[in-house]
Amino acid sequence: MRSDIISALERIVPSGPYGHREGNAPAHIMSGLVGCEATLFIENGQLLLGTWQGVFLAEFDGPRNRRVLVRIEATG
Repeated sequence: MRSDIISALERIVPSGPYGHREGNAPAHIMSGLVGCEATLFIENGQLLLGTWQGVFLAEFDGPRNRRVLVRIEATG
C-alpha cells in the first residue's frame, strides 16, 4: 500500500536537522533511496506486473508541477 511506503520512508528519513538549508533535504534523501526512473515491460498493450506490484509517482518535495517522460522501445 502506498501509505505504508510513505510512512516507512518518513521513519527512515526524519525531518532533520540537515546541513542543506533550503528545508527539503529529507525529500532529496527519499528521492535518492527510491530512485527517479523505472523500467517497465509491456506485452500486448498491457503492463507486465506481478500480482502485488504497481507503479506510482511519489512527490517528496511538493506539491509541484512535474513532467513525466515516457520512452517506449520495441525489441525483437
